[in-house]
Amino acid sequence: MSWQRFKKYFLEIPQIGFSIDISRVGFDENFLPNMRGKMEAAFAAMKSLEGGAIANPDEHRMVGHYWLRNSCLAPTPEIKSSIDENIARIKAFAEKVHSGEIRGADGRFENLLCIGIGGSALGPEFVSEALASPKSDKMKVYFLDNTDPDGYRLVFDRLEGKLGKTLALVASKSGGTPEPRNAMLEAAALWEKAGLSFAKHCAVTTGEGSKLFNYAKERGFLEIFPMWDWVGGRTSEFAAVGLLPAALQGIDIDSLLRGARDMDAATRNPDFLKNPASLLALMWFWCAKGAGAKDMVILPYKDRLLLFSRYLQQLIMESLGKELDLDGKVVNQGISVYGNKGSTDQHAYVQQLRDGIDNFFVTFIEVLKDSPASQVEVEEGGITSGDYLQAFMLGTREALGAKGRDTITITVNDASAYSVAALIALFDRTVGLYASLVNINAYHQPGVEAGKKAAASILALKRSLSSALAENPELSAEAAAEKIGAKGSEELVFKLLKHIRANS
Repeated sequence: MSWQRFKKYFLEIPQIGFSIDISRVGFDENFLPNMRGKMEAAFAAMKSLEGGAIANPDEHRMVGHYWLRNSCLAPTPEIKSSIDENIARIKAFAEKVHSGEIRGADGRFENLLCIGIGGSALGPEFVSEALASPKSDKMKVYFLDNTDPDGYRLVFDRLEGKLGKTLALVASKSGGTPEPRNAMLEAAALWEKAGLSFAKHCAVTTGEGSKLFNYAKERGFLEIFPMWDWVGGRTSEFAAVGLLPAALQGIDIDSLLRGARDMDAATRNPDFLKNPASLLALMWFWCAKGAGAKDMVILPYKDRLLLFSRYLQQLIMESLGKELDLDGKVVNQGISVYGNKGSTDQHAYVQQLRDGIDNFFVTFIEVLKDSPASQVEVEEGGITSGDYLQAFMLGTREALGAKGRDTITITVNDASAYSVAALIALFDRTVGLYASLVNINAYHQPGVEAGKKAAASILALKRSLSSALAENPELSAEAAAEKIGAKGSEELVFKLLKHIRANS
């Protein structure tokens, strides 16, 4: 924890208002030099990806989310043009909504209902909450990100009497993903019940020719924005998935794009000791022993960044949680991610982090600038609430360091659109570099597809069960399983019967 070690392993990039301190991770002096070859190979893989190589062989797709914030990097003029045109369309649509040129049945749109799941919801939700300004936001934003009827009701009750001034956005690449489809159908039923046209209050983001694309086109939805096959859901915040709701809320999307673009430039630095993403990836490799041996705790000391850990859970765990490596060898890779915010977590699980099992490493996220509207002196000597927040962060870091716990500290100047986008871009790049270090594909998700297929088979079982119950409503689980040809699946039948009875 010496001052000399801090100076050696503290990297500041003043032009983007960012720094990273890895000095409190317990790697030895040989670790970084010994990783040079691996990191150079990771840089080469990243350069190939950015150049348009097929990075998702399962679906034979390029991975192009870096082009979204700098279209000049796109591998073809057509892709560059489509990115630029999409940003222009987003800005024009938002302007027409804000001016009232595009309006609802009861006048100018005041509310925004975003419908999505996974990457089509987590990024937009994080950015919306991180950059919300109730006094100046142009629209009040709500989210449906599940297939929970009770969750629908919680949101719909808040929109009661406001549907004629509410714009819905539905994001789904295929249009067949059950959660956004179900939420859209429930929302449509609500609008129709109120005697309003859902189509005249809804725009969609989806793949061209998808089920949702055709559904929206046939019904005359307000607008259809593209979701390209070379952008994965968890890296789509700078596509229409994230930029459209942000622009409608009133967030400066040019600042978002600039923050991500500037961080991308910093994380392309070929000197891996001066590159924040390579340093972060190497710390993950050291702490998790290149095999997910420890969990990652994300501790942002800023209420606005509360949802960042949820966003990173998907980005990191869906990208890195893989059974096979690139050579087809079973490796069961991954890093578990959790976190909430400081100083709240100091009163929750920091006790275990300091004194319990050493199965984690912490990433502190420090925001230097406090709210200018809150400079109340809470103690003598000019001590403010913001001073306390920093003191708690530094104090917790000292307490963990005293017990030899590994911590990384990332610092940004403020919680602006620029800085929030830079943080997203930093972790984007780190995930890709770390995946190369451990020889896995970060850009596919076979486990997610397996869960979807299993759910589809269970719904088919439920349909058969409903038909059998129509003939005999008093079947036991065993008898019902035998009747519908599901012997061996009695437990599933039992669970389905319990749900049916609860909702009779």
